[in-house]
Amino acid sequence: MKFSIGGPLKLAFRPWVEGLRNIPAEGPAILASNHLSFSDSFFLPAVLDRKVTFIAKAEYFTTPGVKGRMTAAFFKGVGQLPVDRSGGRGAGEAAIKSGVDVLERGELFGIYPEGTRSPDGRLYRGKPGGLARVALATGAPVIPVAMIDTEKIQPPGKVMPKLMRPGIRIGEPLDFSRYAGMEHDRFVLRAVTDEVMYEIMKLSGQEYVDIYATAAKRQIAEAAKAQKQAHKEAQKEADRARQAADQERAEKEQTGS
Repeated sequence: MKFSIGGPLKLAFRPWVEGLRNIPAEGPAILASNHLSFSDSFFLPAVLDRKVTFIAKAEYFTTPGVKGRMTAAFFKGVGQLPVDRSGGRGAGEAAIKSGVDVLERGELFGIYPEGTRSPDGRLYRGKPGGLARVALATGAPVIPVAMIDTEKIQPPGKVMPKLMRPGIRIGEPLDFSRYAGMEHDRFVLRAVTDEVMYEIMKLSGQEYVDIYATAAKRQIAEAAKAQKQAHKEAQKEADRARQAADQERAEKEQTGS
C-alpha cells in the first residue's frame, strides 16, 4: 500500500499534514477520524510510517464479478478487516473484537465514529458502540484526526479525481483511563464518543449536526424521492393542461369551420 499506492498518491496530490508528532512511534493507539470520502482510508495511511488497520464493510469483500474480486483482493492486501454492517448485535461485536485484536498486537486501529461517510460535508453524531468500547476495553489512547477537503477530490458521480491538496490534522491523544471497566455503561460510552467528536470538530472546522449520518442519508433520500414524485406529478398536471388546451383549441377550430 505505502509503496505501490501511497507514494504515487502523495506525489500526485501532495497532502499537507499537521500533528504527525502525535502518532506514537510504537504501541497501540486508535485513530478516530471524520469521514468525508472513500479516499480517507488511503490518504491517512499514506502519510504515516506505521500501518493503520481499518474495518471495512463486508460488501467490499463479497461483491461478485471481476471488479468485485479485484476490490476484495486489494482490501485484503492492505490489511483491512471485513465487518458486516447490516445490523444486529453480532455485527457490532465483530467490529469491536476486530479492533481489540489489532490493538492487542500493538498496532494502530483506524475507525470512523460517524459510521459512514458524511452525505454533505458536515460532521455528524458519533456512534458510541465501537470507538468507546474498544478504547475502554484496551486502554489505548484515542487520537482524533480530521480529514480536510477529501470530499472535493472525487465527489459522488465523478469518475476522474480532481488534482488538489487535501489536508490531515492530527490531534493530541485523549486518555480515557478514568473510565476503565465501564465499557458497558451507555452514559460513559456516550460521553467518550462526544468528547472525541468535539475534538474532531475543532480540528476539522466542520459544522456539527447532532443526528446520525445514516439518519441524515435517509432524510436526504426521502427528500429526493419526494421531490422526484412532486416533479412527476407536476409534469402530469402540465400534460393534462396541455391536452385540455389542445382539445379546446380543436373544438374552437371545428366550431369556426
